[in-house]
Amino acid sequence: MTVPRRPGDAVLQFELKPISKAAVSEALEKAKRYRLLNEPSLAESICLDILDVEPDSQRALVTLLLAMTDQFGHGAVPAKARELLPRLKSEYEQCYYAGIIWERFAHAQLRKGAPNASFSAYNAFIQAMGCYEKAIELQPPGNDDAILRWNTCARILMRNPSLRPKPDEAYEPVTGE
Repeated sequence: MTVPRRPGDAVLQFELKPISKAAVSEALEKAKRYRLLNEPSLAESICLDILDVEPDSQRALVTLLLAMTDQFGHGAVPAKARELLPRLKSEYEQCYYAGIIWERFAHAQLRKGAPNASFSAYNAFIQAMGCYEKAIELQPPGNDDAILRWNTCARILMRNPSLRPKPDEAYEPVTGE
């Protein structure tokens, strides 16, 4: 193995080893397992390896998106997760996972506890609900996931009066972003 030299503060660059297409199914299971073990950065790395050999793998894209949202509040940012949305083939999934990104960002804001966290969490929950409403219009028969998520956001807002918009500001939900 050749270890690259790092002159000064340069970032190390390695040539990553590709996985085989035959290993994709098992790799996806490992990524899901790492998410369940609260190791989202490991799941993210595996998904990136999968997407290198199967760029359109919807399961890898969704798992990667969820692994990224698991890291909100720990260095990951919603913009990176949102970049994956156009790669999802289903308009329903684009709207649904846009809602997931907003909702998980809201929870990260609440955990952060910064002075304006309640305002940004409120806004993010409202944005999530707007995305879920759009997803509800597109949901396949028997799939009420978007309804379940919308109801969860609504209950959180109803049970927490401290979550509210900034005074003199109204939030209009974005749909599908």
